[in-house]
Amino acid sequence: AYKKIIENCNIKECVIIQTCNRVEVFTAGTGPYEKKLLEVWGSIVGLPVGEIEKTAEISKDRDVVLHLMKLASGLDSLVIGEDQILGQVKRAFDFANKNHYAGSTLLVMFDRAVKVGSKVRNSTSLNKGSISVGSIAVNLAEEYFENLKSKGIILIGTGECASLVAKSLKQRYINFLVTSRTFQRAKSFADTVGGEPIPFEKALEILYEIDLIFVSTTAPYYLITYDRIEKAMSKRENGMMILDLSNPRTVEEGVASVSKVKLVNMDQIAEIVEKNRRSRKNEIGSAERLIDVEMNSIYNMYKRKKADPIVDSVFKNVDTIRDRELKKAFSFLGKKIGPEEYKIIEKLSYAIVEGILSSPMNNIRKEMEKCNEKEDDFMNLIIKLFSYENK
Repeated sequence: AYKKIIENCNIKECVIIQTCNRVEVFTAGTGPYEKKLLEVWGSIVGLPVGEIEKTAEISKDRDVVLHLMKLASGLDSLVIGEDQILGQVKRAFDFANKNHYAGSTLLVMFDRAVKVGSKVRNSTSLNKGSISVGSIAVNLAEEYFENLKSKGIILIGTGECASLVAKSLKQRYINFLVTSRTFQRAKSFADTVGGEPIPFEKALEILYEIDLIFVSTTAPYYLITYDRIEKAMSKRENGMMILDLSNPRTVEEGVASVSKVKLVNMDQIAEIVEKNRRSRKNEIGSAERLIDVEMNSIYNMYKRKKADPIVDSVFKNVDTIRDRELKKAFSFLGKKIGPEEYKIIEKLSYAIVEGILSSPMNNIRKEMEKCNEKEDDFMNLIIKLFSYENK
C-alpha cells in the first residue's frame, strides 16, 4: 500500500493507521493529490473510487495536526479515552519510519502527537476505567448468553479490533477459534494474541456449530451472507449471535431476519460509545485544553518551516556574492596579505553576512506564524524582495 501511494500520488511521506472502525492515511507532499490518492486506495482495497468517496473524509494543514493530536489522546477514537489507540499510532509511525516512508514533516507531527497523548493520559482521568470496542463486544455477548465459556466462538479477522476482542476473551479464560482469509495470518495471530487457528473455508463449513461470531475484517464484500447463516441455522436448534465490528460492514444486513439470529453492528455499539463519551465530558475539556497549547506550538513551527526554502536560498545567494567579491579583493591585494590576514578577512565576510541577514530572516519566520489567508501573498513578496525564483 505504501509503495503504491507514494509512487502514484506525488507524495513524499506517508503513514497508514488502521483502527477498529477506519483506516487513516497521513501524507506530506506537493500539489493537490487527493483525488489520485482515493483512486489508488480504491485499487488497493478493490473498490471503485465512487464508493471510496462516499465514506472518505479529507483534512488538510492545521486540521490534520489537530486530528492526529486528538486521535493519539483518545478523543477521536470510537471509544473515548481508550489506551489502545496510542499504541496503534506509535506502531504505525515506527513501521513507516523504519521503512523510509516517513520523513521530517511527519516525524515531528507524530512525535508531538505521541507526547501529547501520553501527557493527556498522565494529566487527566480520561482513560481511567476506559473500555475498548473489543471489551464492549464481549460484554454484549455476555449479556446475551448465560455462560460464554460453554459456547462455540469464532473470531473472523486478525486486525487491531480483532486483537482487542481476543484479549477480552482471554482475560475471561474463554476459548475461541480464529480464522482469516490467509491461514498463516490466523496462525500468527493465534501464536501472539490467542485462539485456535482454523482455515477460512473450514470455518464457513462449521458455522452451524458456532454460537457466537465476531467479524472484524477489511474485506470489500460480505463475508457472512444471508444464505450462509440460513443454511447454518437450519442445522441447529439454539440461537446465534453475530457481532459485525467491520467498517464497512462485512455481514449482510439480511442476516438479522434469520430466525434465532441476533446481529449487532457498529451502529449499535456506537450507542454505548456515546454513553461513554457523556460520562467523560469534564475530562474531555481538560484534554482539549492541553491539546490546544501543543497544537499552537507545533502549527507555528510548521508555518515557520514554510519559509525555510526562501531563507536557505537567500543565504546561498548572498554567500555566492560574498565569495565572489572576496576573491576579487584577494586578487587585488595579491601578496600584500599573508595566510593569517586572509583568515581574518574571510571570517569578517561571514560575520557581515550573518549580521545583516540573521535578523530579517528570523523576522520572516516569525511573520509566517501570523499569516493565515495571506500567507502566499507574503511569501511572494519576500521572493520579489530578494529576487528569488521558487523553482
